[in-house]
Amino acid sequence: MTSTPTTHASLDDWIRLDAISFDADSQEALNTAVDQVVASLGDEVQLLGFGEAFHGGEDVLILRNRLFQRLVEAHGFSAIAVESSFPRARLVDEFVAGRGPASYKGVRDDGFSNRFGHLETNRELAEWMRAYNADRAHDIKLRFYGVDMPLVELGYASPRQVLHFALDYLTAIDRARGKERRQRIDPLLGEDAAWENTAVFTDPSQSIGLSHQATALRIETENLLTELRIRRPELIAGSDAERYAGALHYVTMARALLNYHAETAARADASTLLGIRDAAMADNVAYIAARERGRGAGKVLVFAHNSHLQRSKAVWPWYAFWPLGSHLNAIFGSRYAVIGSAVGSSQANGIGQPDDGTLEARLSALPGSATFIPTHKGAGLPAAELAALRVRSGSQKNQGYGALTAQSLTDFDWLAFLDSTGYVRGWPPLPDADDGAG
Repeated sequence: MTSTPTTHASLDDWIRLDAISFDADSQEALNTAVDQVVASLGDEVQLLGFGEAFHGGEDVLILRNRLFQRLVEAHGFSAIAVESSFPRARLVDEFVAGRGPASYKGVRDDGFSNRFGHLETNRELAEWMRAYNADRAHDIKLRFYGVDMPLVELGYASPRQVLHFALDYLTAIDRARGKERRQRIDPLLGEDAAWENTAVFTDPSQSIGLSHQATALRIETENLLTELRIRRPELIAGSDAERYAGALHYVTMARALLNYHAETAARADASTLLGIRDAAMADNVAYIAARERGRGAGKVLVFAHNSHLQRSKAVWPWYAFWPLGSHLNAIFGSRYAVIGSAVGSSQANGIGQPDDGTLEARLSALPGSATFIPTHKGAGLPAAELAALRVRSGSQKNQGYGALTAQSLTDFDWLAFLDSTGYVRGWPPLPDADDGAG
């Protein structure tokens, strides 16, 4: 159960009294800290978000892995959902279930988007989950999910994979109807390369999203969705509720993907495109949560960038959108909780020592190499000091880095702070865009 927070005279007073500092290299110390965090959130939480301040922090990913292990072993968590393509993650889930390829290399490239499969921490996570599931003492097996839209390495995918998933389902129950639908849809799909053309990011005129065939495909997708909905009792009777829900969700994903391609062709601004993406991510997480409940399993850890998991509108200099976390907060209410992360320094990512007076500088002064601290959603913290809070300078080298602000204290329930982090293992190094200061 949560309790009314103490009123703190200053931010330094809040940090001194509430921070849980520990040695990040000690699993025992981490376990104790995690247990305190989970106890404060209460039993109602079904979805726990854990955000990263930027893509490229090795120690944040290590902390994620160890956090998930503790949540599984002591707190009833049964799944992790990461910022990677939802349909591609099925391959990784097969791997951790002990099916599919015998080694991680078999899913490294096709089981993730954005080359995330090449990160050594993701390999370590998947292999740990596979070993856990192989232990017969564990009745509830772990599942691995992606939360993102259908993606390829550098852009948005063709709708072929997600539509074929649903068509295969329909064909297995009603062969004639499935064949008819496929004959109408397949000619409209065309070549995957046309959908996945990355030149559209700089030249939207190259997008086929508003072409005659794409528009016709959007109509066929709506018709397929309608058929699945109106035949629900029949289709569930011919399969089962879980398989039906999966097919329905895949068509919903296809609809969102086609809308994204259409908006790209219409030269929509970045805010609209990111809004479509994060709304689709929220649909994916809601489906994941329902699927986990349906098998009588436990809770889900959702891992993505801080800006996706925060509760308020994400506002950057060049766009603003309602992120995944804001949708989850609206859908799940108190069943959603989120931990944001921050770091003191990362020379490899162009992040130097934090500026004096910032939250990062204050947290860096604590003993230990890591800290959890409750935000109390800003309640009980000095409003005047928060309003005047200095925000640390950013990084030109890793422009996805986001510093802590006063808004962070209402966006997140807890903050996880690491004094420093190296660069991720498995990705090519960042270019030397600045001198590492900031």
